[in-house]
Amino acid sequence: MIVQICVGSSCHLRGSEKIIEKFQKAVSDNDLDNDITLAGSFCTGKCNRVGVTVTVDDDVYTGITPENFSDFFREKVLNPIKESKG
Repeated sequence: MIVQICVGSSCHLRGSEKIIEKFQKAVSDNDLDNDITLAGSFCTGKCNRVGVTVTVDDDVYTGITPENFSDFFREKVLNPIKESKG
């Protein structure tokens, strides 16, 4: 799975650095280092007034914040990986 966190100017101002840190910790805590490639990306053209834009494989999600990160990670990253491993 490839996860790209937008670090363009708009997302940077909305906290992309904190989201990157949360992703790094969640990947490590769940022992997913071999399952996920984390990358930064520049603007995906989906800027939102709240939060950061994150692309998971080919799906783009907007509005990711520290407050909703745990639910987002579980639903869009952790559960799909667990399902793919059977």
